[in-house]
Amino acid sequence: MRKVILGLAVTLDGYIEGPNGEYDWCFTDQDYGLTEFFSRIDAVFMGRKSYETAQAYAEANNGQLAPGMPPVKTYVFSQTVKKTADDAVLISEDAMAEARKIKQQPGKDIWLYGGASLTDALMNEGLVDELWMSVHPLLLGSGKPLFRPQNNRTQLTLLESKTYETGLVSLRYTVL
Repeated sequence: MRKVILGLAVTLDGYIEGPNGEYDWCFTDQDYGLTEFFSRIDAVFMGRKSYETAQAYAEANNGQLAPGMPPVKTYVFSQTVKKTADDAVLISEDAMAEARKIKQQPGKDIWLYGGASLTDALMNEGLVDELWMSVHPLLLGSGKPLFRPQNNRTQLTLLESKTYETGLVSLRYTVL
């Protein structure tokens, strides 16, 4: 079965965006394991806002959703988006059932790219298999937190950690 991997940049104080939605604090000076990660995936899950942000980036960067990212199947989970670009698949009903079906299909792993509501829903349903956090050595002070309060504990097991000379720490966990 395919894995759903939540892969995000996060500040040491737990934010994925600044108070105005900015992510200019993310290190882009080197690969930080992205090339290897991209070789593991062939699909991406995203919510509306993440999709709109990724589309704006792609329009300015030869269609790439993220720097160095190969083409992948995109699934957009939204009840407000009416149309998607190119071959992206819009999922507007029975989102968790559809996510389960997609996980069962043959293929590589799936990147949970973003969307706080989507992340919360997938985590609460037990559909996230791995967390890959790129922890940036920065205290942002405020913004959008990585996780909202959950109803239960989630046990994790460390799979890998890597420290870069910039102070960024890459952490991979499996969700138990």
